[in-house]
Amino acid sequence: MLIEKYSFGTGDRFGKEGKAQLKAIQEINKLGFNVVPVWNKSNREHTIVKTSPDDVALEAAEAVTANGYTGNYYVDADHIGMQTVDKFIKASNFFTIDVAHFIGQKTDEAQKMAFVKNHSRYLGALQIPGIDTSFDVTETFLGKVADNYLNAIKEVKVIYDHIVSQKGADNFIPEVSMDECEIAQSPLELFFILAELKRVGVEVQTIAPKFTGLFAKGVDYIGDVAQFAKEFEQDVAVTQFAVKELDLPASLKLSVHSGSDKFAIYPAMKKAIEKFNAGIHVKTAGTTWLEEVIGLAQGGGEGLAIAKEIYAQSMGRYDELTGPYATVLNIDKLKLPSIQEVNGWNSQQFSDTLTHNQACKGYNANFRQVIHVGYKIAVEMGGRYAKALDTYREVIEKNVTHNILDRHLKLLFN
Repeated sequence: MLIEKYSFGTGDRFGKEGKAQLKAIQEINKLGFNVVPVWNKSNREHTIVKTSPDDVALEAAEAVTANGYTGNYYVDADHIGMQTVDKFIKASNFFTIDVAHFIGQKTDEAQKMAFVKNHSRYLGALQIPGIDTSFDVTETFLGKVADNYLNAIKEVKVIYDHIVSQKGADNFIPEVSMDECEIAQSPLELFFILAELKRVGVEVQTIAPKFTGLFAKGVDYIGDVAQFAKEFEQDVAVTQFAVKELDLPASLKLSVHSGSDKFAIYPAMKKAIEKFNAGIHVKTAGTTWLEEVIGLAQGGGEGLAIAKEIYAQSMGRYDELTGPYATVLNIDKLKLPSIQEVNGWNSQQFSDTLTHNQACKGYNANFRQVIHVGYKIAVEMGGRYAKALDTYREVIEKNVTHNILDRHLKLLFN
């Protein structure tokens, strides 16, 4: 099983928007871009929403049937570790192996020396096609790579072998995720991470490094766009080189996590993958949930009341809800509207504030991030929220499809 050149990951907190998400994929396919859908949901989200990986697989299958979709699709065991992988084994065919918390754990001297020896053929100047300058590979550099990443790679191997033992090596897409850590990987570090993964027998197909800058949830990229563009292009060059140099799967490509609404860097990503004729996987998280809330607000009546209540309760439980996402949020609390102010808004005011349209004066990225982490409030509403999603189905589905197609897919590929 090899992942297609272009793939797009969509999250769906409440499992209602699979058909609308798939419609966006089908529309970009009609424009000549073979993008395949990957439905993703993490163990944390399953725990909060009280769903299971089987629910995601069922939603995907039902959407495929309802929409008459005939292409391949994937169900992602999103950000799994050894403690959580088993519950995803049956339902998933894409596994995002997350070992970020193992990064930076120093290895012992013997293993470090072995790592240096195993990759010593690259000592000296290393020229990677597509990158103007050569890299100086030293024993000291390799030792630092071992200290920062060897334990993480060993954990990847343990999890990967476990999945293989349950599903078979040819029946899933393995992704390695390193993005949720404190240190960004340089292009040269990425090469040696890939080299070690190959050496230990992990046939990685997508890899999610941490880039510089902040990939905050549901809002635009925060950081130096020019620096990101340079890093990203070099990382693409590294993956292309690694396929040939290391005999990794031809499908190997970069995966950009929290790609939701990263409009500032989409042009750089598009330029790089076109330059190298490379693939890309983009994983969004929470944008569909936000489109649901926008749709409820636009619907007025009970929908608007629910949207306002989600904000009010999210503010009342701010620390509880933002805490788990602290490293991927950038909220200025001083720029958040008061609950009293929001309670006085009409549908248009609420929608304008939440919709990610930077040309709109009313848009508030801080407000958007609070709603983003507030889906637990909707869970606690139970049937009331579920009924509202059915009542305002038409406007919500329109929003979901428009968001994925026009704000994401067309910017990346068209």
